[in-house]
Amino acid sequence: MSQKRDYYEVLGVSKNANESEIKKAYRKLALQYHPDKNPDDKSAEDKFKEAAEAYEVLSDSNKRSRYDQYGHAGMGGNGGFGGGGMNMDDIFSQFGDVFGSAFGGGSFGGSRGGGSRTVRGTNLRVKMKLTLEEIAEGVKKKIKVNKLVNAEGVTFKNCQTCNGSGRITRVAQTFLGAMQTQSVCPTCQGAGKMIDKKPSDADGNGLKRQEEVIEIEIPAGVEEGMQLSVTGKGNAGPFNGVAGDLIVVIEEITHPELRRDGDNLHYEAFVNFVDAVLGESIEVPTVSGKAKIKIEPGTQSGKMLRLKGKGLPSIQGYGTGDLFVHINIWTPTKVSKEEREILEKLRGSDNFKPNPDGSEKGFFQRVKDMFH
Repeated sequence: MSQKRDYYEVLGVSKNANESEIKKAYRKLALQYHPDKNPDDKSAEDKFKEAAEAYEVLSDSNKRSRYDQYGHAGMGGNGGFGGGGMNMDDIFSQFGDVFGSAFGGGSFGGSRGGGSRTVRGTNLRVKMKLTLEEIAEGVKKKIKVNKLVNAEGVTFKNCQTCNGSGRITRVAQTFLGAMQTQSVCPTCQGAGKMIDKKPSDADGNGLKRQEEVIEIEIPAGVEEGMQLSVTGKGNAGPFNGVAGDLIVVIEEITHPELRRDGDNLHYEAFVNFVDAVLGESIEVPTVSGKAKIKIEPGTQSGKMLRLKGKGLPSIQGYGTGDLFVHINIWTPTKVSKEEREILEKLRGSDNFKPNPDGSEKGFFQRVKDMFH
């Protein structure tokens, strides 16, 4: 699959473009590449869908905010209209109001469906808990959702209120003469059809509840609270309409040792006094196992060591964060008689008193002598 183009680039607007500018840019492109103006032109159809996908995201403040922060990954592995789940009915039913009467019939796409519109199903929202290890690598998860699906054996008939057009035309006499207006049919909500026959387990829209197992691909680097959109996996639309989306809300499971800060990780390492004085190698946890680091002789409490590239991958593809190890000198609460005698000897040493000039005065050698 080819790399998606930046949505702002697709519409030809800046990242600071307001709602009106985005709508105007989309309308211009959609009119230019509309299938009725470009019959049997696959390239024009692809550009038409690409523009609709960009508008679908940038015209929604929440989706635009996620896109600005996370890029295409924030829209989900299968999110967005261009991800393969989109068809022309999706676009016509979603964005018909953008075009007014540009293509006749009082609504965009009127020449394609007699004015009736496809009714879109509602979105589903689920929470998904992920470990830090899963976030680091990316993961495929299967979840079971209870959703509305189209029942089998349902048949339809034209709506008697609008005669299958999906719209009601009213004529009013004014001092300027007869004025004609159109509105969505209140009986069929613009679908142009009603249920004729249905099984006992279907509702008035020809839908029934059913469990479905859905596989979701979670990209590496997602964060707490991030929402991924999986196109077409929500509730089915009434009257065989377009299905809504499945919104996946990410929840992070707290790691027992590592703390996350964006793409970086932090670990609190506790080192005993002797190792801090003489130096030692210790193991620290990472999201992919253990790593060995060197504690240099004379390491002070509060020192921070950086393990480059041992953090989390950027969801925008900007590399990998780091792991920061914070050194804490551990002080024992109980000591033996022999240990106390040794420490008393050390207490009087000038080397165990802070030096204003920071010099060590043979500190390491004297400590080694005392312990041997």
